[in-house]
Amino acid sequence: MPLVPSPRKTWRTVYAAVVFAASTTLPPPAPLAGQTKPVFAPAPVEAPLVDYWVYVGAESADKIYRVRFGPMGTVVEKSIGVGELAAEMEGPHGLAISQDGKYLHLTTGHGFPDGKYWRYALGPDTLVGPGLLLGNFPASIDVTPDGLYALSVNFNLHGDMIPSTVSVIYTPNHTEVARIVTCTMPHGSRVSPDGMRQYSTCMMDDQLVEVDTKDFVVSRRFSLAKGKEGPLALTATTTMGPGMAGMDHAAMGHDMAAPGAAKKPNAGPTIDPAQVGRAGMGLEKHTMAPASCSPTWAQPSANGTKIYVACNRADEILEIDTKSWALTRRMKTGRGVYNLAVTADGKLMVATLKQGNAVEIFDLTTGASVAQVPTSNRLAHGVTISSDSKYAFVSSEGQGSQPGKVDVIDLTSHAKVGTADVGPQASGIAFWKMTR
Repeated sequence: MPLVPSPRKTWRTVYAAVVFAASTTLPPPAPLAGQTKPVFAPAPVEAPLVDYWVYVGAESADKIYRVRFGPMGTVVEKSIGVGELAAEMEGPHGLAISQDGKYLHLTTGHGFPDGKYWRYALGPDTLVGPGLLLGNFPASIDVTPDGLYALSVNFNLHGDMIPSTVSVIYTPNHTEVARIVTCTMPHGSRVSPDGMRQYSTCMMDDQLVEVDTKDFVVSRRFSLAKGKEGPLALTATTTMGPGMAGMDHAAMGHDMAAPGAAKKPNAGPTIDPAQVGRAGMGLEKHTMAPASCSPTWAQPSANGTKIYVACNRADEILEIDTKSWALTRRMKTGRGVYNLAVTADGKLMVATLKQGNAVEIFDLTTGASVAQVPTSNRLAHGVTISSDSKYAFVSSEGQGSQPGKVDVIDLTSHAKVGTADVGPQASGIAFWKMTR
């Protein structure tokens, strides 16, 4: 049965613990190897000549914000209320914008009985249709290049430590056409540039999971555990102990007909382990092995040949080659790497350091860190990059009564060139467009 959301204070406390969020006693960002302190860059030499727009969600405000950065500075142009229950915090979390720039796809993690998928027409910022219930705590979301399918990971924040799912939504009519069992606490949904694969990580299972977007099935798994990096069998869905290994998790996903859909998912049972719970799956409690990577994001390279995985616990990024399905490089990061984004030209990767309260920039040719830039407040969260590869837009949650922040980072000078206040607990952020 679906879980009843916890009160606001409780779920925020649990969430902070799950993602190893920083406390007020955490030290400043750790220096990189070979450095005595983080790199802070000089001020920019010129203002932008055009305008850029991003959308960002604030979980504790139940709002999304449209932010403009350009010659006139950084301003919040508009705020849009999210959800349908005034007395319930519904928590906008994952944001993705279709490549044609027409729609914003959004997940809310809470509400009654659980979070939903929403779609907005951009510009007027109007809701296109009713919210769609997904699995427990819909989190990160991405959209295929044609805009027809959105894929949301169901993080299952309050439930048993048991495998959860990826929901596949046919966007034209807001229909969930598949729910794919992956592993425990999936996060960081990203679709490959060609739209043929979706990647997500599982925080409690130290896994990278690849989903085939033609057939809506898990196609490959990769172990991210320290010293054990490498391909996994498709049946190796979880480290949850006796009773889960060897189960037919592909068969546990449910598939439903989607009227007018171009694809026909495989038919199957309707069991979602995270919603049935441990008892419903006939599993006993056990001591779970601690994660050594605790991955929070999976980011394809600009050409799709590599996948970059943020290991939040290990303070490193792993590079996995999509052809050989092998680990090809490690990149040491500052404290608490969390979300990742790559530039469209394929030259740079930007990482948020959640516990480090900073942004780190990497040269993808050499793998070297070229800068760390502090964010305007604590708990750096999401990052998105302008289509011309010039600017990174970073959300920071803040703590207590602090507002959320959106910082703009110049990727040439490595300087912070703009900041805007938004609602508290700013999280998901997505680039919309720029003037030409």
